[in-house]
Amino acid sequence: MNPAELKAVVEYMESERSVEREVIILAIEAALQSASEKDEGDEDHLRLEINRKTFEIKAYRTLSDGSEIESTPRKLGRIAAQSAKQTIMQKIRMAEKERVFEEFKDRVGEIITGTVTRFDRSDVIIDIDHAEAVMPSKERVPTEEYEIGERIRAYILDVRERERGPEIVLSRNHPDFVRCLFELEVSEINDGTMEIKGIAREAGYRSKVAVISHDDRVDPVGACVGMRGMRVKNIVRELSGEKIDIVRWSDDISTFITNSLAPACLKHVEADEETQTVIVTVEADQLSLAIGKRGQNARLTSKLTGWRVDIQKDEESMDFEERVAVAVTKLATVEGIGDEFAEYLVFSGFLTLEGILAADLSDLEDIDGISKAQAQGIWKAAEVAYTKEHGEIIE
Repeated sequence: MNPAELKAVVEYMESERSVEREVIILAIEAALQSASEKDEGDEDHLRLEINRKTFEIKAYRTLSDGSEIESTPRKLGRIAAQSAKQTIMQKIRMAEKERVFEEFKDRVGEIITGTVTRFDRSDVIIDIDHAEAVMPSKERVPTEEYEIGERIRAYILDVRERERGPEIVLSRNHPDFVRCLFELEVSEINDGTMEIKGIAREAGYRSKVAVISHDDRVDPVGACVGMRGMRVKNIVRELSGEKIDIVRWSDDISTFITNSLAPACLKHVEADEETQTVIVTVEADQLSLAIGKRGQNARLTSKLTGWRVDIQKDEESMDFEERVAVAVTKLATVEGIGDEFAEYLVFSGFLTLEGILAADLSDLEDIDGISKAQAQGIWKAAEVAYTKEHGEIIE
C-alpha cells in the first residue's frame, strides 16, 4: 500500500467510524509490526513506523549494540498481510466501542434524535451519532409504528457495557421522556422557577404532570400550556397525540386529588392517612368524568399522588335501584357473605354491616334462602369485617 492509499484508508476510517486518527495509525503500526515479525522471523527485530504527515512506512532494524538503522521492509506475505488486516480491524473496532461508551455513559437521562435502521423482532434499532442504539419492545409506545429511515427522538434510558460492545438503550414510553420534553419546552422548568413534582403516564394515551411554581408571579399550569397552548401542543405532537393533563401540585392530599381529577366536580373528599386511601364522592352526572374512560382518570390520579383513590356516587342523588345495587356490591365484597348472600340480605332490609350486627340472629335466620348455620356465619363475617374497618365492634 503506497502512502496515498494509506492516507485515504486512514481518513475514511476516521470519518466513517469516528475514531481518532492517531488511534487508527497506531493500530496499523501494531498490525504491520506483528505481521512483519511473522513474515521475516523474530531474529530481525524490525520496528515499523508511519510518518504522520507523509504516511510513508519506514522500518528500523535493531543492531547488536542496540542502535537502529533504517531498513527497507520486504513486501509482506499473503498470510501475514491478511493477519495485519484482521488485526487492524480488530483494534479499530475496539477503539470504536471504547469511544461509543465514553461518549454516551454520562448522557443517560438525555433526549437524542436518531434514524430507524432496522428491526430485531419487535426491538427497534436506531442509528445515533455514528453509534447504534436499541429501543426494546417494552420501551416502545404501543400506539406508535416506526418505519426504516424515520427520524425519531427518544430518551437515553441506560448505557451498559457488554462483551460484544456497549449497549445504548432508548425509550419513548418512560415517564421521564415526558419530563425531558417539558424541560426542553418550558424555560421556567429548565431554569428552576418551576418544578415537576411527579408524572403518571400510560404511554400513547394519557399523562398527568404535577407542577409547582417557586415564584408566586408564575402560574405553573399556564406556563406549561404556553401562549395559545403552543408549549403543550408541541409536546403532544412529539408524543403522537397523547393527551396531557397539567396538574397544580399541593402538599394537601385532598387539594391535590381535586386538582388531578379535574375537570370533574367533586362533592366531598375524605383522606385516610393510615390506609393512604382517599374516598371521593361525586354527583351522579360527574361519576363517569371523574373515573375516566376505562378508569384511566382515577388510575392515573392514584399513580400521580401515590394514594388509593375510591370514587363513589353520592347516595343522596341515587334512585332506589341504584342504592340497592351499591348495597349489594358492598356486602358482596365481604369475605363470608359474598355474592351468594348479599342479595338475600339487601332485599330483606340489611343494607350495611352495621344493620346486620344490630339485628338479632333470629332475624337473619328468618330470611328465605339462609339456614341457621349460614346466618351465624354471616353475622360472624360481618363482625370481623366491621372490626377490621373500624377497629371496634358494635355492642
